[in-house]
Amino acid sequence: MDRVGWGFHITEVVSEYRALRASALRLWRESLPQPDLNDIDDITRFNESLDQSLARGVHSYSKRIDESRQMFLAILSHDLRNPLNTIRMAADVVSLQNKSPATANAISVITRNTDAMVRLIGDLIDFSSTGLGRAMPLHRGPVDLEALCREVIDSFRALHPGRTLRLHSEGDVNGVWDAGRIRQVVSNLMGNAIQHGSPEAPIDLSVASKGTPSAGSGLGGSTVVLSVHNEGVPIPPDLLPTIFDPLKRYATRESAAERSPGSIGLGLYIVREIVVAKGGTVEVASTAEEGTTFTVRIPRFLPVE
Repeated sequence: MDRVGWGFHITEVVSEYRALRASALRLWRESLPQPDLNDIDDITRFNESLDQSLARGVHSYSKRIDESRQMFLAILSHDLRNPLNTIRMAADVVSLQNKSPATANAISVITRNTDAMVRLIGDLIDFSSTGLGRAMPLHRGPVDLEALCREVIDSFRALHPGRTLRLHSEGDVNGVWDAGRIRQVVSNLMGNAIQHGSPEAPIDLSVASKGTPSAGSGLGGSTVVLSVHNEGVPIPPDLLPTIFDPLKRYATRESAAERSPGSIGLGLYIVREIVVAKGGTVEVASTAEEGTTFTVRIPRFLPVE
């Protein structure tokens, strides 16, 4: 704890242990007039003891750093989102009092950019909160996935009136999930399809119930499959294995023009983290003939933690 307070890095803490090990072994060797075969056992026990101490030290250090980071993220979320909300409310007031075209255009710019900053802050916080291998935090509740997908599609239709967005639903797709996180998955996949898909071709969002229902559940299949399909330039095969890695971007000249402000390449990574936290899988297939399809499979019920 003292070292954390003094600003030591974990590599410096480990270096101390390494120096301690070397010094102790040197002094021990110099104290022996004649080495003995039993000394090997002593060296083994010493190394095991020191390794255990190092493991405890690293765990304690990491826990303290993690707590500090979580506090920083909470402050970041509060201190950045509140001013953005204030800007939005002030812009709404101005729009009600001044109906000129110039004001409407300025308000539209403010709204788009504050929304982009809110999304960016959310992506950064989600990325940071999963940086040490922790699962994405989830909150269970009943979700009508068809209704949720319809809401997401309607919002994208308003933002992109020139695009053809279609929803297909098959079977009972109600379940117990985190509604906010599911919405995030659908929004990120739809945004990705709009950015990279052909502007002339439709984008299809499909949800379906698959598998055998659990006994006494009264619901459909045990798994729900959600897919988003778009036409256009396929993802190069060499990029497919890393498409869900954080901060990775694939962009053509056309897709770069469609990118929303505030995008830093975390959308697909966050999709994967949410789906994995739900006990599901996500995969992508992309060819020039078949187009690009992202497929998510999640259990109807969130896994018990």
